[in-house]
Amino acid sequence: MKRIVMILCLMAAGAAAWAQSKIVTDSIQSAKLGCEQKYNVYLPQGYSPERHYPVVYLLHGLYGCYSDWDSKGRMQDVADLLIRSGEICEMVIVMPNAGDTDVHKYQNGYFNVKDWPYEDFFFQEFLPAVESKYNCGGVKGQRAIMGLSMGGGGTVAYSQRHPDMFSSAYAMSAWLDNRQDDVRSSGKETDKLTLTARSVSENSTIAFLDKADAETLEALRSIKWFVDCGDDDHIFDLSIYFYRKMKEKRIPCELRIRDGVHNWEYWHTALYQSLPFASRNFSR
Repeated sequence: MKRIVMILCLMAAGAAAWAQSKIVTDSIQSAKLGCEQKYNVYLPQGYSPERHYPVVYLLHGLYGCYSDWDSKGRMQDVADLLIRSGEICEMVIVMPNAGDTDVHKYQNGYFNVKDWPYEDFFFQEFLPAVESKYNCGGVKGQRAIMGLSMGGGGTVAYSQRHPDMFSSAYAMSAWLDNRQDDVRSSGKETDKLTLTARSVSENSTIAFLDKADAETLEALRSIKWFVDCGDDDHIFDLSIYFYRKMKEKRIPCELRIRDGVHNWEYWHTALYQSLPFASRNFSR
């Protein structure tokens, strides 16, 4: 009898372990970038490839990589807690890679620059492949995007240029422009950080609003927007300026200013707002 009980306990433990959420490290061979790109995927407890899920694209920042949101932001713990509490629906969360920790030697960023057509890769290769493989997203109402710092700027820029793709956009401590030289580089063309900083200037999300015509502005109103920045963040003014510009253009946008700086403590806590925000704005 004891043996039977032990076997049943082991089976139950095995089933419970199998049913837990997972962080899967995957990769895609990119013809656009000419290299293999790794990425992480959060799969909720009981994930089944036979079932369709909404998807969140969670973008990392400068000096970061695809594993940051799990290793530094403890994203899996937050998502598990929010799903169990009913604050968010079950979802797939995709964490792509957009650079390297050595920002001077390797190209970083979410925009198309010389020898790094990252935006083309993201929309033409990465997004379709991931959504097909993990049976998620597929339409605007089932897709959200969010990110921190450089990834916050990428979140806003991607949503501005592809308003038919995302139901919501949540920008944390976002690097939205570089007119004030918010990230300093050597200025040398051989320094990849120079190209990254220049790409942020050339893809200014604030300048985009100034240039947008009436049709574009109306398309932006189809997205739910959220800007979140710490009161002592060194690029705090960019979030405020962007928010005011959105109000000027009559594009609804939520703003949260919380106590904090440009660090992982802030971005970890932001997940408790950003994931429910995405979940509320998925189509049912």
